[in-house]
Amino acid sequence: MQCIALYSQSLSFEDTIKDTMQAKLVTDEYDSFKVRYSLDRLLINRSNEFREIAHAIGYPVTQQCWEEFILRFCLEFDDCFKMWSDKEDHVNHNKVHKCMTMMRQIAVGKQNMTEVTKLQNTAYRIAEDFKILYHRLK
Repeated sequence: MQCIALYSQSLSFEDTIKDTMQAKLVTDEYDSFKVRYSLDRLLINRSNEFREIAHAIGYPVTQQCWEEFILRFCLEFDDCFKMWSDKEDHVNHNKVHKCMTMMRQIAVGKQNMTEVTKLQNTAYRIAEDFKILYHRLK
């Protein structure tokens, strides 16, 4: 309940969702209730994967609203994938640097590329599933 109150009081998460998802969603309007509802539905089946990513990047799951932070990370990672796979010559260098920093966060302490790839796929899948759930609520 306290996280929902934070949604209404603080626009930072919602603004970040808007910035992150702007290229992914058709509409520019995002309802914080729908974001929260979609996240809650996603956590029913993917809570272990959220914890796995949080552990991998060193974010404590004891923090208040840690799930929103991991969701934001996954959505940003999804943006990175879109940028990497895009054929455009003009790429924002700040985004490239941000993506490489996120890759570093995921890769720290891993023994091989299989572990890194698994986490990348997990983050990408969480972002895609969230977008599907969010679209269904419209």
